[in-house]
Amino acid sequence: MPEQRTVVITGANRGIGLELARHFAGEGCDVIGVCREASPELKEVATRVIESVDVTTASGLQSLIDGVKGQSIDLLINNAGLLQDEKLGSIDFDSIRTQMEINAYAPLRVAEALVSQIPYGGKIANITSRMGSIADNDSGGRYGYRASKAALNAFGKSLAMDLKLKGIAVAQLHPGYVQTRMVNFGGLITPEESAKGLAARIEGLNLENTGSFWHSNGEELPW
Repeated sequence: MPEQRTVVITGANRGIGLELARHFAGEGCDVIGVCREASPELKEVATRVIESVDVTTASGLQSLIDGVKGQSIDLLINNAGLLQDEKLGSIDFDSIRTQMEINAYAPLRVAEALVSQIPYGGKIANITSRMGSIADNDSGGRYGYRASKAALNAFGKSLAMDLKLKGIAVAQLHPGYVQTRMVNFGGLITPEESAKGLAARIEGLNLENTGSFWHSNGEELPW
């Protein structure tokens, strides 16, 4: 991809999103960080920050659309996400609905809203989870998170098929078990290590492997 490309990242104010912003800014990209509330760290690295954006609402989506109006987007990274826990016998269906809205529906809303601004050769990276793999589920639980990430994977695969003729490649990327607030900083790798791996997978994304489901370490994951 050419230098001076524009990268839009949702959920960019902390964790993996912030490290991805740092990575692409370090590569000379124009980084547009999208979030509900900006952090000082994001403001330091992003070319521009669009805050007060809740991608689950019509008004939040419109704020994002207005914020990038007329902007060509070389890479869209759908990173915003929510992890909550549900156990059989005490399942909170409102929690599941919320995770579906944030983890699955919002990335599809954002992609549909911005796809006309992604040129031939552009890319969409959906930050998903191997917990969205049905074949890989050997521990149960996490009903809302697993289902929402499985739905995101399905949406991403359909996007890949629909956008292939437009020259836009789409990947579903698992960041690894990362030391972020989402998991109370109990992960196995740092956000920096995860971002480096994710960036490598994005760099290797093309129209031949579009629609694939990858671990940040390069392993192709089962559906």
